[in-house]
Amino acid sequence: MAAVVAMDTQLMLGVGLIEKDTNGEVLWVWCYPSTTASLRNLLLRKCCLTDENKLLHPFVFGQYRRTWFYITTVEVPDSSILKKVTHFSIVLTAKDFNPEKYAAFTRILCRIYLKYGSPVKMMESYIAVLTKGICQSEENGSFFSRDFDGRKAYLAGSIKDIVSQFGMETVILHTALMLKKRIVVYHPKIEAVQEFTRTLPALVWHRQDWTILHSYMHLHAEELEGLQMCTGYIAGFVELEVSNRPDLYDVFVNLADSEITIAPLAKEAMMMGKLHKEIGQLIVQSAEDPEKSDSQVIQDIALKTKEIFTNLAPFSEVSDDGGKIVLSVEALKQKRFPPATENFLYHLAAAEQMLKI
Repeated sequence: MAAVVAMDTQLMLGVGLIEKDTNGEVLWVWCYPSTTASLRNLLLRKCCLTDENKLLHPFVFGQYRRTWFYITTVEVPDSSILKKVTHFSIVLTAKDFNPEKYAAFTRILCRIYLKYGSPVKMMESYIAVLTKGICQSEENGSFFSRDFDGRKAYLAGSIKDIVSQFGMETVILHTALMLKKRIVVYHPKIEAVQEFTRTLPALVWHRQDWTILHSYMHLHAEELEGLQMCTGYIAGFVELEVSNRPDLYDVFVNLADSEITIAPLAKEAMMMGKLHKEIGQLIVQSAEDPEKSDSQVIQDIALKTKEIFTNLAPFSEVSDDGGKIVLSVEALKQKRFPPATENFLYHLAAAEQMLKI
């Protein structure tokens, strides 16, 4: 238990409150501790209360420069103590990816605010979770940090759903992720974007790296600048204009039309061959097996990935400075793999920083 408490103290960064009043004005009302103006503006943009289309998104999440944000928005019922407020959003910022955990906690904070109409009570619960990993109340519900394992968050999406939508083309996504390429996903509904993008890092389970995920982006200069500092990423957008920004992606996924496009400049590195066909068939076969769960499909893909790295081993050597393992390009060429396989193994070594410079 002590370990969980210590972890939460390190993971949660802050809590904030955004309100929409009866005049239709949206205001950042309160936060603990203080936050920067740029993060506040970003969170106001992400919170659906500032949307012109008036659509209510109960829960959204995303990442900005290694800070995760989780936003729950509710409509204020007439019976509430909050007479001048029509809607409000509770924002949590944290260092970890765990949508289920923070959705559960923000729902409790919403209930507390609806009941008391004061941030003070919310702050008490926030500090209780921050220091003890727990907040309990009969009327507002209880929250235990220990109930939300980070690995469960990694496995919450459905690889099977992705494969049933894209079939053999899923191998394009797998290849792009293996090579640490830039993937942009578009769908007009943020919920669809988030569900799809959060699942993609599981295709490269050996890395268990969800920091590549930016599940809710806007075509805003400051956000794009932060994104372009990353080597490879998965970025989700609800703005169709992103399709006209080839500078942002190597692979573009139009989720609404079930189409995957490889950008011209990425075609050489993403050249498909016999090996990709094998990987694609394995992914499809595993995902279509009704006996297999999503986590078993992920395991099958991870085993195939391990096999690919085993294929690299004979062409690898310890670098001259006696440090890391690097790829011997000469040894790879001598093996005379089909061009697409050799090309893929070369770019994979580059992505894994195994190339001799």
